[in-house]
Order: sequence, then C-alpha cells, then structure tokens
Amino acid sequence: MANKDDNSLADMPLTEHLVELRSHLIKIMAVVAVIFLGLVGFSRELYDFISEPLVEILPTASTMIAIDPVANFMAPIRLTLLTSAFIAMPFILYQIWSFIAPGLYKHEKRIAVPILLSSIVLFYTGVAFAYFIVLKRALSFLITFSPSSVVPMTDIESYLSFVTKLLMLFGITFEIPVVVLILVITGIVSVATLAEKRRYVIVACFAAAGVMSPPDVPSMFLLALPMILLFEFGLLMARLLIKEKKAALAEKES
Repeated sequence: MANKDDNSLADMPLTEHLVELRSHLIKIMAVVAVIFLGLVGFSRELYDFISEPLVEILPTASTMIAIDPVANFMAPIRLTLLTSAFIAMPFILYQIWSFIAPGLYKHEKRIAVPILLSSIVLFYTGVAFAYFIVLKRALSFLITFSPSSVVPMTDIESYLSFVTKLLMLFGITFEIPVVVLILVITGIVSVATLAEKRRYVIVACFAAAGVMSPPDVPSMFLLALPMILLFEFGLLMARLLIKEKKAALAEKES
C-alpha cells in the first residue's frame, strides 16, 4: 500500500519533478566544480600519476607526445575533471537516491540502501584493480608485440582515452553482483535458473571480455576471471538474501 508521501509524490505535477531534478543536478555540478577547483592546481601531477605505468615500460628512445597543440593543456584538465567526478561519485549516487527515494516503498528502501553502498564500493574496487593490476600488464604486452621497426610514441590524448575507458570498463564490470541481486530481487530470474545457466554465463564472460578488454590475452583473462568470480559472489549473496527472506516470512506466519 502506498503511504502518504507516495501519494503526495504521485500527485506532484511534472514541472515540480523537473524542478526537483534540476536542484539535484545543480548540487552535483557544484560539488564536482569545488573538487575540480581544488585539484586543478595538481593537474600535471595527476597526469603523471595516470601515465606512470606507461612511462615506466617505454623503451629508452621513446616518450609520450602531444600531436594537437592544445593537448598539453587540455589532457591534464580533462583528467582533472574526470577525477573530480570520480571522487564525487558517492555524492552523485546519493543525489540520485534522494531524487528517486520518495517514490519507493519502505521495504524497497531497506534493500536499496545496502545495494547502493555496495555498488559504490564495487565500482571503486574495479577501478583500483584495473589501474594497479591490469593496466601495466596490458601496456607491456602491447609494447612487446610492436614491430621492431616501430618506436612507440603514444599521444597523451589517446593514452588518456585508453586508460579512462579501461578504468570505467572494470568499474562497471565489478557491478555484476549488484546486477545479479537486482535480477533475483525483482523476480526477473531465480537463483536456481542462474545456477543452471552457469556454463553459459562463463562463456558469455569470456566473450564479453574478449570484446571489451584491450586486444591481448592477459587482459581478457584478467577481466573474464573477476567477472566469473563476481557472478558467483552475486549468486551467493542472492541465495543468502532469499534464505533470510523465507525465514522472516515463516517467522511472521508462525
């Protein structure tokens, strides 16, 4: 049954929803802007940090280059903006939650909060795994297999684009347990069905890793194996959640 707040929300005209949405967007942009202003003075250090895995393995005669005249300025600034949004991610998700929470029932809110917190932790874990474990190995593999007549001279804009895509890919991939939980909780698929289809999920993980990861075998395995383990972890959490839900229901009926 919907409560009073839910009815009030349903009666709210579209313009008020848009005003509320604008308020949350302004807060998000303000926080990102404040973090950006605090970091912009360290934009070169940020780029040095993100480019360190490549610089360490470049041959002696190689270096990073800037093809575009403005790339030396824009690449660190763009990285600073992305870093600001990355740091502000918990606040961004909180604002999204604040916007949609009034439309949820009490039991939905009780489940949504731990899922939201888990998704934040998993996203940061995925990004850290990509930077500290995957990035340097992938770069080493790609440079090792370059023709002997070619000296690697990576453009700073291209490198930034490559790294941000890789970090985002792993951050999103690490949300698999959350996706599994949502699918089970909403009744779209059961735990038993997911367990039965495990072999297809494993094949799909390798296929997806082959398409999404950098074009080298180590990166494919470093993406596919966590995907499979995270799927199993999500399955385990879903089993525990369903078991707890049944126990609570049985206790309520007895």
